Amino acid sequence: NMASTAAGKQRIPKVAKVKNKAPAEVQITAEQLLREAKERELELLPPPPKQKITDEEELNDYKLKKRKGFEDNIRKNRTVISNWIKYAQWEDSLKEIQRYARSIYERALDVEHRNITLWLKYAEMEMKNRQVNHARNIWDRAITILPRVSQFWYKYTYMEEMLGNVAGCRQVFERWMEWEPEEQAWHSYINFELRYKEVEKARSIYDALVIVHPEVKNWIKYARFEEKHGYIAHARKVFERAVEFFGEEQVDENLYVAFAKFEEKQKEFERVRVIYKYALDRIPKQQAQELFKNYTIFEKKFGDRRGIEDVIVSKRRFQYEEEVKANPHNYDAWFDYLRLVESDADPDTVRDVYERAIANTPPIQEKRHWRRYIYLWINYALYEELEVKDPERTRQVYQACLELIPHKKFTFAKLWLLYAQFEIRQKNLQFARRALGNGVGKCPKNKLFKGYIELELQLREFDRCRKLYEKYLEYSPENCTTWIKFAELETILGDVERARAIFELAIGQPRLDMPEVLWKSYIDFEIEQEEYQNARELYKRLLQRTQHVKVWISYAQFELSVESLERLDKCRQVYEEGNKGLRNCEEKEDRLMLLESWRDFEAEFGTDSTRERVSKLLPEKVKKRRKVTAEDGTDAGWEEYYDYIFPEDSANQPNLKLLAVAKMWKKQQEQQEEKQQEKDQQDEEQQEEHVVKEASAQTEEKFTYSFVLLFFLVIKLMNVFLIFVV
Repeated sequence: NMASTAAGKQRIPKVAKVKNKAPAEVQITAEQLLREAKERELELLPPPPKQKITDEEELNDYKLKKRKGFEDNIRKNRTVISNWIKYAQWEDSLKEIQRYARSIYERALDVEHRNITLWLKYAEMEMKNRQVNHARNIWDRAITILPRVSQFWYKYTYMEEMLGNVAGCRQVFERWMEWEPEEQAWHSYINFELRYKEVEKARSIYDALVIVHPEVKNWIKYARFEEKHGYIAHARKVFERAVEFFGEEQVDENLYVAFAKFEEKQKEFERVRVIYKYALDRIPKQQAQELFKNYTIFEKKFGDRRGIEDVIVSKRRFQYEEEVKANPHNYDAWFDYLRLVESDADPDTVRDVYERAIANTPPIQEKRHWRRYIYLWINYALYEELEVKDPERTRQVYQACLELIPHKKFTFAKLWLLYAQFEIRQKNLQFARRALGNGVGKCPKNKLFKGYIELELQLREFDRCRKLYEKYLEYSPENCTTWIKFAELETILGDVERARAIFELAIGQPRLDMPEVLWKSYIDFEIEQEEYQNARELYKRLLQRTQHVKVWISYAQFELSVESLERLDKCRQVYEEGNKGLRNCEEKEDRLMLLESWRDFEAEFGTDSTRERVSKLLPEKVKKRRKVTAEDGTDAGWEEYYDYIFPEDSANQPNLKLLAVAKMWKKQQEQQEEKQQEKDQQDEEQQEEHVVKEASAQTEEKFTYSFVLLFFLVIKLMNVFLIFVV
């Protein structure tokens, strides 16, 4: 036999370069340096030389040397189990089991008999070498000393089963179960019995399991086991035992869900319904979400419409009750609750919920807190009118709500209008007018006036509309929309003079919210009546009040739209006046906008001379810089902006001259640069031509000199030849 040993090459780690060579703040001792070097293995010994064993004596020497090394390591520290295991594995590799390896393991067990790895390695060695009885003896000792280590039991049973010793394996499982291990151990035992078709034994194991580990999941597994093997009656009995075992104190929804699904598979639908209802009566609703979900699915599959609705409504009603109890002023929860009961419950129940909801009046008399609350009353009234069809009760709801609102602080025009519309639907026009009149009298609002006027317009009561418009304008004379609507009404009725008078009154008001809209409506009114002179006068009156560029442009377009021979001249005249009027305007962009509009007009209708004149009026766009000041008054730097210089302004003439001079100077500079570039290019070309000429002259000179030398050389050779001939 020959054996050889070789130490692998050991990689020497790279030593980091020292960058900072200054002394450390905290000095360390030489002993510490040596210890760290040992830990980092900086000082590595060279690998030992390879050794070839050629005869038995050398082999025995090698074994003796190795055993001595192992024994020395063990003697140094007997508690290091890895040394024992390495020693035993080495002896095992030499097939020295009986004499050395087994005794080493036994010695190690004397030192540390609670080490799990040691027992596993010992038994693994015996099994690998087919020493079954020895392995069995080791497992017996291990499970006796350490019965709570499940790994020993698993490997012991696995070994017995692999050897075909079913009875021995069952005996080991029985010994294991006496210690009441974790659930997985019981399931391993059950699976073992099922592999050998021992269903009755597996049932007895399940019986013991649900007593030792009485969790709901184990009862469910037990029942599913019976169901899987076709024992339906046994499975039902297991579920019933589980329900009885847990009682009403420790009710778990998962048990009832599993029980119900089992009965559902057996087509026992009445049993399923009874199970769900029994569970829902005993489990708190917040802990029965899964139960509700499965009950709903079951009813959708096999129940009727009423059964499904009962499940859903009962679940959601409980949720909404919890929400409104937690916060009675959560009106959104009340809305959801009411929507639910309206779809399912009888009118008395719905009314009861509505009464409970509207009893929660907002604690603060501010409109923003009442907005959602008022919709409870509105929905209540609509429910009584549309669903229950009780007009008298609807009227009582509206009246009670209107009495509740503090109208001196705020009101809700929507509610007054809804009440009036309800009375109109009931053909009580007098009640509707009375309600709207009370609303306008107590708390006039724009929306209320508009709704009342719209009602009278639909009824074609134009005299009432006039009176309402008058009241409306007394309440809000600055509202331009009201003036315009009033004038439109008179126009529709054919009273043009009255409409014109209304417009005159409107534009004479000191305060208006949208005066530009009012003036435009008045001008459009005159144009529609084809009173162009009146419209022209209105434009002039408006321009006396404001010099806005849009007014000038609109005026010019109006003159252009009037069919006459002088329309182009009048339009051009308006542009002229607008340009003069906007000279003192601070916003130069407005003046530019007018000129651009004028330019577009001339481009379409003008001549070359007029186009040229307008183009000369257009400004120059110049980029400038100005200081920027922050909000706190500090200097925030500079910013660039564009300014416009108009040729017409006398103050801008020097600027324009300076700008023209600057442009001329820039143009001259560009021309000079171009001339300089052309001159430089010509000089470069001349210089290149001179260099080429010099190079060609030198080449000709060299060629002439070479030719002369060659000529003399030929003459000399001829002389030598003649001498040789002579």
